Amino acid sequence: MMPRPDFQRVYAENAPFMWRTLRRLGVRDADLEDVCQEAFVVVHRRLSDFDGSAAVRTWLFGICRRVASDYRRRAHIRRETAAEELPEGAQAPEQVEVVARKQARVLLDRILDELDEDKRAVFVLFELEQWPMAEVARAVGCPLQTAYSRLYAGREHVKQAVARARAEGGES
Repeated sequence: MMPRPDFQRVYAENAPFMWRTLRRLGVRDADLEDVCQEAFVVVHRRLSDFDGSAAVRTWLFGICRRVASDYRRRAHIRRETAAEELPEGAQAPEQVEVVARKQARVLLDRILDELDEDKRAVFVLFELEQWPMAEVARAVGCPLQTAYSRLYAGREHVKQAVARARAEGGES
């Protein structure tokens, strides 16, 4: 049996991963700090239960997935809608790039919100976090072929959603 990891080390090595994961699992930027803290409270409370049968990040992803799911179910989240408006007027070239990246992230977040929880988890871990598929399957608790099937369905949805967004925006 492996020795239990130290909380400070787990935090230092994995806080950016958990931050990204929570955001990609549907936590709004305005709530990210609080929800990330909530996730680390769970980590702190359950660290003594960690048995080392899975990688620490796999275990942390499971916690993030549950915390993000709880977050999305809260009533006040359902009533709020995010609206992004671009400032009018001239912008410096680097500002245009920053705005384009922000728009792309908002679009990706919106598309990820459309995926069901299982497809979203596989897509985020494989495509965005670049985990090996075997580790993704372990993290989400499904057979390897099921994980590949969810990835394929997620990719198809993302591809169609991007095509719709481009058509609506007049892009080619």
